[in-house]
Amino acid sequence: MERPVLLVTGGSRGIGAATARLGAARGYAICVNYRNGEREALAVIDDITSGGGRAIAVQADIAVEHDVVSLFEACDRFGPLAALVNNAGVLERQGTLLDMDAARISRIMATNVVGLMVCAREAVRRMSTEHGGRGGAIVNVSSAAARSGSPGEYVDYAASKGAVDTFTRGLSLEVARQGIRVNGVRPGFIQTEIHAQGGDCGRIERLAPSIPLGRGGTADEVARAIMWLLSDDASYSTGAVLDVAGGR
Repeated sequence: MERPVLLVTGGSRGIGAATARLGAARGYAICVNYRNGEREALAVIDDITSGGGRAIAVQADIAVEHDVVSLFEACDRFGPLAALVNNAGVLERQGTLLDMDAARISRIMATNVVGLMVCAREAVRRMSTEHGGRGGAIVNVSSAAARSGSPGEYVDYAASKGAVDTFTRGLSLEVARQGIRVNGVRPGFIQTEIHAQGGDCGRIERLAPSIPLGRGGTADEVARAIMWLLSDDASYSTGAVLDVAGGR
């Protein structure tokens, strides 16, 4: 029996890797996209294939349109695309707007907004029943920063995730009659490497008292929310953004 293909961008670590592993356990063939983390991506592939699953790793920079097109073409050779998780995202070191030049802001938007939208475009081209596809589901990974604004830390990143939320809603309405559901998740403080990338390794521990559940979340907890939105259990949900943020 042919397994449906799930493409996870930024799938070599963190939420993406957890989603890839869980997706394989739920019966998907997995296309793991990575930009720089080849070793980590291959480790995810090994985990999946050693358990009897099917998976491939494809290098592509989501901020580069040609790379995105090549990524989807590689997935086409693997099988028909059934689901996309737009997880790839970047941030830079903490600071205020006064610390940010246009080049930094453009880098954030190129991956988190433009790249995500181009990935969604390529997925819709393949999934849309109006264009010969079988339908499918897309989940865009946003952030609780879209609601908080991340003042004094990452207002550029927060703004990019606000754009993701708006795009999720708009695209869901645009393709609802084409057999495609589009939803989002807004993770809060999740225990991944992204905090170290921003220069604050202890961020979750420092902010845990402000989280109603009293702790940071795990990548697996976010992955389970993503897989629910992709599943038939969420068949009547589109245009929704699910907070996975411990109540914050």
